[in-house]
Amino acid sequence: MKKIGFLCSGGDSPGMNCAIRAIVRTALYHNIKPVAIHQGYAGLLQGKFTPMDASSVGNIIQRGGTIIQTSRCPEFHEKKTRKKAAELLRKQKIEGLIVIGGDGSFNGAQLFSTENNFPVIGIPGTIDNDISSTEYTIGFDTAIQTAIEAVDRIRDTASSHARIFLVEVMGRNSSSIAMKVAVCTGAENVIVPKIKVDYQEIADGINRGISRGKTSSIIIVAEGEKEGRSYEIQKNLREKFQLDSRVCILGHVQRGGSPSALDRYVASHMGHIAVKALIEKKFNTVAVVKNGKVTLAPLSECLAKTDPFKEDHLLLAKILSI
Repeated sequence: MKKIGFLCSGGDSPGMNCAIRAIVRTALYHNIKPVAIHQGYAGLLQGKFTPMDASSVGNIIQRGGTIIQTSRCPEFHEKKTRKKAAELLRKQKIEGLIVIGGDGSFNGAQLFSTENNFPVIGIPGTIDNDISSTEYTIGFDTAIQTAIEAVDRIRDTASSHARIFLVEVMGRNSSSIAMKVAVCTGAENVIVPKIKVDYQEIADGINRGISRGKTSSIIIVAEGEKEGRSYEIQKNLREKFQLDSRVCILGHVQRGGSPSALDRYVASHMGHIAVKALIEKKFNTVAVVKNGKVTLAPLSECLAKTDPFKEDHLLLAKILSI
């Protein structure tokens, strides 16, 4: 290949810039011209292409977000739109495309590639860690650390005022962030999407802690389909058990910030292997982590969301919170 393009699609995640840096410099090392496509699939359709050199990705490895920006593009759901995108890429003499994003971005890439016979490689970038066929997605570790630091601060206030706090973390239907944050912050309980909320168990846990002198309780809540489910939980605890609590929704603060060492390393490795996949004609694949190693998996196996929920993780959180 002589020329390749790359873009970020969907929600941003810490580490995307590390992947971009690796893509550009690996391509240049192999005498391939890298082209940044700004603002995702929407930018592709608008012809927002920028040739990149080694200096264009200097001093970005520590930055959160993505320097080429990202977006969601409903128009890309249409076949005629995907055909237009292929025509635009070929007009620019771009021979392969690397897509950094989540399951929605990968589904669009799969259709685009199949319909237009265009080589595509994926890099999983989402803080939710919910892409099938990979143990890890870029941004997950940083999001956990950000949430942990926030909960530690909330714990100070909770202890000072002898309060119960419901701290809602991101992750949609994935329990990954909530489970790890609960264990790492010593939370008294954790509420995940797959398990029905047991209000009696929550109340018993809080009262047990109060009886042995605890001055605060932290409950980690996975947001589920819709942000703000903590308010319903707060209402039920008050009405059914006379337990007053405060709600803190961390929200998009978990997406920003300088990527952790793990995110920097994995993203860099994924960017590198994505370019090598194009060179070696291993098309329609995704850079994934399996058994702790960065490798490739078929794009068709990475199109669904998944929740790596484990009962033993939930049990660990409960045992350590008594």
